[in-house]
Order: sequence, then structure tokens, then C-alpha cells
Amino acid sequence: MRTDQHKQDKVDLSQIETDSAFIHERTDRYLEKIGGQLNAENMELLNVNQHTLLAYRIILDEVMEGGFIQLIQNGWGPYIFNNPFAKILRGWGERELANLIFSAGNYYRKHQEELEADMSEEDFMALYEAHEELNDMGDDFLDDIQEFSTPSIANYVKEHEDSF
Repeated sequence: MRTDQHKQDKVDLSQIETDSAFIHERTDRYLEKIGGQLNAENMELLNVNQHTLLAYRIILDEVMEGGFIQLIQNGWGPYIFNNPFAKILRGWGERELANLIFSAGNYYRKHQEELEADMSEEDFMALYEAHEELNDMGDDFLDDIQEFSTPSIANYVKEHEDSF
């Protein structure tokens, strides 16, 4: 999925881990500021850039663990897909990640009722087969996008420190 220029870049796994740790450390501060639980009452305590970084951290955590299906089942669908997250990422220069989020968001909205339903563990596991397209999008994030977006986003935050 990455452009030829990005594919030519050598991936430095230790740098990705360092940048991921930086993003987690920064967003830990946000979670502390909001009392560890994001809700309607404390949303205004974070600015749009802080929300965007927190949303990226949620994607890192959830998609790494169980894909977009787990992210949605854990209640993060509206926060990720019904907010300007992808549009802001595009403004940060994360075009490919933004396109993936737009695509996953369109899929989410089309199948939202089924994806968000309360269900047994067995039914949850069956979602991965029933929604293979969404599952593949999570794989695209893990295999092709996050290794470039994580360092890029960490650098963006460092370059715009006063916004975060």
C-alpha cells in the first residue's frame, strides 16, 4: 500500500518501538487528565490534536491486539470513525492512514449494528470471518502502514509540541 518512496525506506523496528513508546507516554498524560475514561463530560479537556493522537494510540493498541473488529467491539467505533480523525491525519501528512480510516469507517457505518452488538465469545470470533474485508484492513494497517505512520506521527508531535 505504501508509495514507492516509503517502500524503499528501511524500517527501523527499534525506532518504531521508541516512537510507539513516545506516543503511549504522551497519551498516558491525556488519560490521566481525563481520569482514565473518555466520556462526554471530559471530551473538552483535550484539544483536537490531543484527541487525534489519543485516537491513534487506541488504533495502535486495539488493532495490534484484535483488529478493527476488536476496536469496534470495545466501543471505540464512534470515537474513531464518527469524528474528524481521518481528516486531521490527512492534514498531518498521513494520507495513506487517513484513506484506510475513511475506508474502515465506511465499512463500519454500513455494518455498525452487527459489529457493535453484544455477543458471545463464539459470535465475536465469527465476526472475523463474516467481516473479512474489515479484518484485512487491520492487516493492512499492521503490515503496510503503521511502521511508517508511527514514526511520522511521533515526529509531527515533536515538531508541533505546543499543540500537544
